[in-house]
Amino acid sequence: MTEQTAVPATTAPGSPLAPAWLDVPADLNALEAKMWAHDAERGPGGELTVGGLGVGELAERFGTPLFVLSEDDFRARARAFKDAFDAAFADVCGGVDVYYAGKAFLCSAVAAWAADEGLRLDTCSGGELAVAVKAGLPGASLGLHGNNKSDAEIERALDLGVGRIVVDSLDELERVAAIAAARAEADPERREVRAKVMLRLTPGVHAHTHEFIATAHEDQKFGLSMAPGTASVEFQAEVAEESGPEAAAAVSAAEEAVAAAAGHDSIELLGLHCHIGSQIFEPEGFELAAVKLLTFLAAMRSAYDVALPELDLGGGYGIAYTSVDTPRPPAQIAEAMAAVVRSTCRELKITPPRISIEPGRAIVGSTTFTLYRAGTVKDVVVDVPVVDMPGTEEAAGTTAVRRYLSVDGGMSDNARPVLYDADYSAVLASRTSDAAPQLTRVVGKHCESGDIVVRDVYLPADAHRGDLVAVPGTGAYCWALSSNYNYLGRPGVVAVRHGSARWIVRGETEQDLLSRDMGV
Repeated sequence: MTEQTAVPATTAPGSPLAPAWLDVPADLNALEAKMWAHDAERGPGGELTVGGLGVGELAERFGTPLFVLSEDDFRARARAFKDAFDAAFADVCGGVDVYYAGKAFLCSAVAAWAADEGLRLDTCSGGELAVAVKAGLPGASLGLHGNNKSDAEIERALDLGVGRIVVDSLDELERVAAIAAARAEADPERREVRAKVMLRLTPGVHAHTHEFIATAHEDQKFGLSMAPGTASVEFQAEVAEESGPEAAAAVSAAEEAVAAAAGHDSIELLGLHCHIGSQIFEPEGFELAAVKLLTFLAAMRSAYDVALPELDLGGGYGIAYTSVDTPRPPAQIAEAMAAVVRSTCRELKITPPRISIEPGRAIVGSTTFTLYRAGTVKDVVVDVPVVDMPGTEEAAGTTAVRRYLSVDGGMSDNARPVLYDADYSAVLASRTSDAAPQLTRVVGKHCESGDIVVRDVYLPADAHRGDLVAVPGTGAYCWALSSNYNYLGRPGVVAVRHGSARWIVRGETEQDLLSRDMGV
């Protein structure tokens, strides 16, 4: 991707209202490569283009707001994960099974692209399974996650012959076993078919991320605890009778699940799964989780003579939403993880399990930007807060201008800022400008004061109503979390490739919104 600009922006001192991490860009018109698809660039007239198409043409054809996705970039990122992990783990376990985490963004086209590039698909509901079926993916290439699967979803997974059901609790394990056993009993042709199961464990590893998206600590809804003393009273009593009270006090819910799964003829226990969080940049959390699960795997082999041939280390790899985010390339992540798995298996004297991972955001996040049309522009005079930070003394107690630039979408197409205090960036997309930088808050059109798309960004001071504004990094968890708040139709998703664009998810119309309203 090039960073072409028509006119360099004027440098100016930063606003005292800006957060400490936000610097004034040297060039307001430049596109910072790590936040954008590789084929996004400024065209000769300064207009943002992707895949050879300008945003003006896209806005005219498809309207705004609009999710614009680079198909080539998606495919390249999917291949990069598959190639890097296969290479790093070639001598460990012969390669890696990469499951695209569909919860980040899923439609039948994206599912098919992932399959084309050698990836499998991780789903979390019956609806996501239905998308996979529509895309023509074979059941064996699918996984089913979820902490509260319905019986109908389990039945559908078994009907499709999914490659794995990731079990999240002891209750769910018993339901999967019972449903699979009943099917085998009712149909002699199914008697040799067992439910393929992985156990999701919580290894107690705290990823360096937001509290609401760190998913491996104990006090949360996901997984089976590996902490001593977390097994049920009944299982502890069984262990006490056989091995004594000290052993019973040390037994975990995770171990209880392994013992239970091993006792069901209708279950094929494939292995273990964990997921330590999201938007993670450092490898240490993944490495520690791998060591804990491999050690547990070895202990279960010794205690129950159970071979667990697979280990899924989850996803959660971070992307660049702002200039200060520092994502690692897939090869670097893969090599660090492979080194730990290799050395730990050697120390434990065990055959390395087949490794799988589940990138979602890291594949689709940066492939996409949201294109908005600017509306109301409003300047507000704000008291500069007193901040305990060197260099802020002079500004404290004064006032400064914060600009509010409203766009034609908002929290209905990007809920992450209000859910997670997520930061984003933005650029003026329809043109370049030599105006001075102005600290701007990009906000939506909803009836909520928290309807913020980009909390703090420097945009040209001459940005005005009618301009196109692009927010990069919106491929993951934006369309997927979108809503119809204030009866706005959810934006569509356009895939761009080789100078052409097509809907892969059509935008909603008012007729769509009213189609389920049953009238008076």
